[in-house]
Amino acid sequence: MDPETLTPVRLSGGRYEGLLTSAQGAGIEAVFEGRVVAVASVSKDPQRQDGWRVACDLPAEVIGQGVSVISLRSVASGEVLDRITLMSGAPLDEDIRAEMALLRDELEMLKRAFRRHCAETGDR
Repeated sequence: MDPETLTPVRLSGGRYEGLLTSAQGAGIEAVFEGRVVAVASVSKDPQRQDGWRVACDLPAEVIGQGVSVISLRSVASGEVLDRITLMSGAPLDEDIRAEMALLRDELEMLKRAFRRHCAETGDR
């Protein structure tokens, strides 16, 4: 059996759309925190022989503070074909600010080390 592939097309208004390449067009389910929260509609793509259009409306319960990951998996094989990552909220803002501060500190350290290396080797 050929492997299934799910190519994301867009995510807008809580609706995921993608293109599934599969011989039989198996179902796709959205899994959040270990349970199925939605089942995608799968319809034949008239432009491709082994192509299927996938559309899945994500429920409001998957949206919350922090990071949420929704896995889209094949009903036939159980394999995760795509992941949707949603990030939101004040705790996330604090995390990003802290990460940016760490990156700036590391960049300054690298700049000093590079300047010292250039000065020691005489390359300017």
